[in-house]
Amino acid sequence: MLKETLVLSGPDIEKLITMPSALRIAEQAFTAYGQGKIQMPAKIYLRLDKYQGDFRAMPAYIEGVEACGIKWVNVHPGNKHYGLPAVMALIILSDPKTGFPLAVMDGTHITNLRTGAAGGVAAKHLANKDSKIVSLIGCGVQARTQLMALKELFKIKQVRIYDRLNSQVMALRKKMNYLGLTMKNCLSIKDCFVGADIAVTTTPSREPIVQSIWVKEGTHINAIGADAQGKQELDPAILKKAKVVVDDITQAIHSGEINVPMARKTITRKDVHADLGDIITGKKQGRKSREEITVFDSTGLAILDVAMAHYVYQQAIKNRAGRKVKFY
Repeated sequence: MLKETLVLSGPDIEKLITMPSALRIAEQAFTAYGQGKIQMPAKIYLRLDKYQGDFRAMPAYIEGVEACGIKWVNVHPGNKHYGLPAVMALIILSDPKTGFPLAVMDGTHITNLRTGAAGGVAAKHLANKDSKIVSLIGCGVQARTQLMALKELFKIKQVRIYDRLNSQVMALRKKMNYLGLTMKNCLSIKDCFVGADIAVTTTPSREPIVQSIWVKEGTHINAIGADAQGKQELDPAILKKAKVVVDDITQAIHSGEINVPMARKTITRKDVHADLGDIITGKKQGRKSREEITVFDSTGLAILDVAMAHYVYQQAIKNRAGRKVKFY
């Protein structure tokens, strides 16, 4: 019987999981979702307006792989002033049979990687297969992992990038230089977005920054930034004319890209086509034509965190990574 818990740091985890593995694991998790083989209560939020931040508790269980755990994650956009990441997380992975804590691990890298992988899987099933021009609106950590995932799946000819902070643009270019992609700095959101085959928004905006008139036929949008009530990045008119796919309808209504227009009754649930898991398992149709506009509303699923933590734990055991502690 196990009596020790494995503790894994961020650097440990970065050595144990890659984006190709994350893409495979994410697709498997979305498949389990579509098959009804998961338990995943809605995120629990603790809003700390006094500190301009919040905490989220995200538990999940996946049948078959028998992965069970919980992520405790914060979002504090002002953390750069303290020399800390805006998003930090811990994941506890437990044995579903006994409840024993198999591992306690940093969840920050897993959070970033699984968000990028989710966007990649969505684009794989919703974007035109020959998409070549990618636009990144917002150049933080999430933009990096989105680009990493898209690079694995598409033959990208040009990446257009925009951020209101030039330092973020330069940091992204430096970090992503190893991908060998042609990057173009843009002076405005419009210049960045217009003409994109795949556009990714990763900002903390609370009002639309992408206008409907800019969206050409055939565009796919990964709407990543809206992850809390009141946030939105897209003109609601885009959602009215696009095929909207969400990662989880309950979370999306509460805190995804659709949350504000839903609350204002600009759109209704009938304007949401499907969960991504239903597209992957064939319950609902994905892209119907080259001309169709598609939107993926990503809120971040606990099943992805737990699935990737489960994989990391297995790799850590094989590679004798981390250190063990005895709690009980």
